[in-house]
Amino acid sequence: MSTQTNTHDAVVQLSRALDQAGDVIAEVHPDQLDLPTPCRGWDVGRLVSHLVHDPRHFLEMAAGGSPAWSDEPDRVMYATATFRSAGDDLIHHWHQQGDPDDPAAVDWQTAEFAVHTWDLATAIGYPTERLDPAVAERGLAFMSQALTTENRGSAFAAEQPAPADASAHERLAAYAGRPLA
Repeated sequence: MSTQTNTHDAVVQLSRALDQAGDVIAEVHPDQLDLPTPCRGWDVGRLVSHLVHDPRHFLEMAAGGSPAWSDEPDRVMYATATFRSAGDDLIHHWHQQGDPDDPAAVDWQTAEFAVHTWDLATAIGYPTERLDPAVAERGLAFMSQALTTENRGSAFAAEQPAPADASAHERLAAYAGRPLA
């Protein structure tokens, strides 16, 4: 069983993570696509494309496939609608699973969306205080157990410092290696 309450609660938080990611994606304007993000080496356009492809990649994994995470995603037109549709499919998948063998996978997905939503919000100037702190707390609880110094790989830099009054999303971002300043 997941270290966090139960699978139903995990899916509820994932749904919230997808909703807020969709809200931030909807705020991206074409003139912002080349802006840098806290996600090392990625601009807004690449990050949006990555986010839009994530739900489909997670579904492919659930079906036993091996998504090409490192492939450069195509820039997506109609990103918000495409993302929301894929997110709905992902939530539907988890609801069909009942009590999956690996409920931690849901928390991993929540962490992924929470970190990248903060990245995107920060890059475009979206007010991060609008982001759901419960989503970030759940993502941070998962990452602090699953992400170690040894398995950070190239996707996550070393944990960065966060001030004592940092928000939940800032603490999550710092843990994921994003500089806050």
